[in-house]
Amino acid sequence: MLSWSEIVIRLFLASLLGALIGLERERKHWAAGLRTHMMVCVGSCLVMMVSAFGFSDILGTKDVTLDPSRIAAQVVSGIGFLGAGTILFSKQGTIRGLTTAAGLWTVAGIGLATGGGMYFAAGIATTIALLILWGLQPIERMYDKKFTQKTLRIVTNLQVDNTELFKGILSKEEFKIQILTCERNEDEFIFQLKGDNLNLLKIDSIINDLKQNANVKEIFWA
Repeated sequence: MLSWSEIVIRLFLASLLGALIGLERERKHWAAGLRTHMMVCVGSCLVMMVSAFGFSDILGTKDVTLDPSRIAAQVVSGIGFLGAGTILFSKQGTIRGLTTAAGLWTVAGIGLATGGGMYFAAGIATTIALLILWGLQPIERMYDKKFTQKTLRIVTNLQVDNTELFKGILSKEEFKIQILTCERNEDEFIFQLKGDNLNLLKIDSIINDLKQNANVKEIFWA
């Protein structure tokens, strides 16, 4: 059995390690922030200790066969339900919250490691997680800035043929379309064209051409 002091050390260490990762999420105002990460890490730590030492009084007795790892194993699958609650899907098809969900899953693993007495592994995992969440952000921003997807939204009259309009757009080499969606309302068509690596100077010529078209009611680019 663990001593009282060892139990306290493991639980407080788990809360500290969870807090370090939770602070990074908290500053971005995510739903799963400081307290959520701390609770997940402490809870996982407690489950690990219960799984490893909670049944020591009956282990080895006659006709009793237990696998101490079975309770701790449920944390890995159970944390998925909590992580799923942090994932948001918007109407535009954008998914947000995957990193926070992965962070909760990692924090659960850190809590299990702490509860099992693997302090070094828990500390290294926390350091690596912080490097991924915070240290790699400048590189990620540079990459996103270069390959970020831009959207050109065009609203046209319902009664006209837009074939020639899009032939003109698609013929331009600087506009490489990856996704094209069309939505029909009562009196208009709404087209959304998405592509990578578009700059303002190149898109300006396309927008100016569209403005000259009498059938185009609205243009939006972002």
